[in-house]
Amino acid sequence: QVQLVESGGGLVQAGDSLRLSCAASGRTFSSYAMGWFRQAPGKEREFVATIIWSGTRTYYADSVKGRFTISRDNAKNTVYLQMNSLKPEDTAAYYCAAVRSLSTNYYTHTNEYDYWGQGTQVTVSS
Repeated sequence: QVQLVESGGGLVQAGDSLRLSCAASGRTFSSYAMGWFRQAPGKEREFVATIIWSGTRTYYADSVKGRFTISRDNAKNTVYLQMNSLKPEDTAAYYCAAVRSLSTNYYTHTNEYDYWGQGTQVTVSS
């Protein structure tokens, strides 16, 4: 069982930066691939970024590539999402998710993940 708690959301202006954190419980965090997803009102939850268990491979949605960076610190049981050059269309609730995997596969679909956080709101004003 893994519990995930996101933090770091807020209200910012277009062009600003934010760093989201997701703290995980348990002693097997390094055995999980982690992902960030987001969901805007009235829209489906969409993939943002993922990172494999070791942190050596990452993958991004085209909409955030070059602006967002996912990273992890296995010693701290934490995954991060650094978001730069934020746009109003980035406004959404952001969720982190975990799937137990020691492979180098990327997981980009919600149904591939076993555990979810409660979400943190990011609002970008124009």
